[in-house]
Amino acid sequence: MFRNLAQLFAGTPGRDRRDVFLVHPIQLSRWLDEAWDSARTVPAFGDPTTLEPFLGAADVVETLNLPRPQVTGGAEVAPSGVVLADPDVFGGQALRLQASGLAWDHLAYAYLVESTGVFEVLAEVVRRLVTGETLDTLSAGGLRWVRATEELFFRDPPLFSIGGVTSAVRPDDRVNRRNCMWRMFGMDLPHPIPARWARPGSAGEQDWKSDTGSGVNTGFREKWTELLRQVWLGIENARNESGPNATDKEYVAFLCTALKDMMAMRRRGGQLAREEFVYVATMSWFHLTLETPDTPIVVDLRADATNAADRLAKIAQRVGLQPAARSRELFELADLMSAMLRAIELGVFDTGEKAETLYVPLAGGVNAQLLQDMNRIIDLWQSATGDRVKDRPVGGVAGSLSAQPLRIPAPPPPVPSPPTPAPAPAVAATNGRG
Repeated sequence: MFRNLAQLFAGTPGRDRRDVFLVHPIQLSRWLDEAWDSARTVPAFGDPTTLEPFLGAADVVETLNLPRPQVTGGAEVAPSGVVLADPDVFGGQALRLQASGLAWDHLAYAYLVESTGVFEVLAEVVRRLVTGETLDTLSAGGLRWVRATEELFFRDPPLFSIGGVTSAVRPDDRVNRRNCMWRMFGMDLPHPIPARWARPGSAGEQDWKSDTGSGVNTGFREKWTELLRQVWLGIENARNESGPNATDKEYVAFLCTALKDMMAMRRRGGQLAREEFVYVATMSWFHLTLETPDTPIVVDLRADATNAADRLAKIAQRVGLQPAARSRELFELADLMSAMLRAIELGVFDTGEKAETLYVPLAGGVNAQLLQDMNRIIDLWQSATGDRVKDRPVGGVAGSLSAQPLRIPAPPPPVPSPPTPAPAPAVAATNGRG
């Protein structure tokens, strides 16, 4: 979301993307409510055209947003007052987005960006800057960034805002994000919660994983990797003029449909819509901090580099931390995989003919960008995760194996849990009397 706001600033004469960091945090917080509300005006898209794959339920925005003015043009409950022409002022009105509204990134974007370690590295930067003098003195712009970052992400959000996804029943934002990502993808982040931030009495990951019950897409990674493998086979064989083409377009469509159904199960009734919105917004702030050249805090920390991953590595070195080894791939993959999973959820590749556009060039190059994006996703995923997407099946003595597995990939059956003992009956107090 903050990258979307940065784009709005960049499209305003005399302003640029870095102006997001000049806006007061109370305005940025209120703008998130406006961005959430704008999803009501996103036009119907997908196959069939519907908003439900985007949010899980078409009315979830209306259910959770702030009340609108009674009359058109009436006073807003809490307008952001963001003025694109001057980020230092309060305009007193909501910032109206374009008529098409805002469709935010997929939860996969938040997962991949956080997997770089950027959240923990910049959390340590903020901690050091507000508790001691182990880093350099900040410029005015750097001081603004620290204040906004601490206010937005390291304290309780304003009451009744859309960003309020922490409470007494789910108090740890780090755990909450992992819970959400585990449910959607069956994947945990590659790094543990730092000991400094672990809550006393927590039982670690087993504590929150046990709360999810059976609502976890444990087969997501296997199916996603198999989809990439099949698309790669199609790319390799797309120009075959003779010989077999090992890719089955109907199988590719089947994989897309299976992934769509898995994600739709987690979105029923609008579940995870709010959490996805908030976690994508959170990671977009830290991503924007590093992807934008000459961000004040990057300059103050002398982290000059040509890409976000190298800036992250330099900042991490300053605070004694180590980012993910494949941060560059993860940053680049985040946008591409987000768009691809949104398209899958919307049923864009549910038929063999449509699935074939992922790897077969069409006349006039109408799908050239899609082909390029899929090739890049395959390269980045294999490099970032180590999943050998491009390996072909090895034939045995009897001959070559089929390019398709016997069955669609599925997770192993769960190990039965031991029976839970019945709770002891309540015992009435006797106050020491027989």
